[in-house]
Amino acid sequence: MQHLILAAFLLALAFTFARVEIEIEGPNGWAANLPTWRISNRWTKLLYGNRPLTGYHFWLQAFVFLLAHLPFTLEFAPWSWAGELRIIGFVIVFFIVEDFLWFVLNPAYGIRRFRREHIWWHAPTWWWFMPRDYWVFLALGCVMYGAGVWMKSAVGP
Repeated sequence: MQHLILAAFLLALAFTFARVEIEIEGPNGWAANLPTWRISNRWTKLLYGNRPLTGYHFWLQAFVFLLAHLPFTLEFAPWSWAGELRIIGFVIVFFIVEDFLWFVLNPAYGIRRFRREHIWWHAPTWWWFMPRDYWVFLALGCVMYGAGVWMKSAVGP
C-alpha cells in the first residue's frame, strides 16, 4: 500500500511540476526561448541525449533533488544508503513522468503530438514510441528505488 501511495504522490507532484514548466516554457520546450546559459559537451550529450544542459534545467533539477532530501534534513528519517537509493530512484522516475506530462498537458502538444517529428530535442534519440531517456532512466530509477527497498528490508533502516 505504501508504494501505491508513493506512486500517487509522485504523479501529483509530476503533474503540478509539469504545469509550472508549461507556464514558464509554453510551447517552446527545452528552454528554447528562455534567457539561460547552455553547455554542450560529451557529458551533457551522454546525460541529456544530445541536448544542451541549460541553466534553467540545472537549477530546477538541483532544487528537486535537494527538496527530496528534506526528510533527512528535518530528521523525519535517519540518512541511510537504502533511503538515498530510494530518493534518487524517486527523483529519476519523477523527472521522466513530469517530462511526459509536460507533453500530455501542454496545449501546444497533447498526446497526439507526442511523436519524434514534433519534438526536436528528443528526436535524435527516439526509440520506438518514446525517447531513449524514458526507457533508460525509467528502468534505472525503478531499479534504484527497488534496491533501496530491498536494502532496507535486508539490513534495516
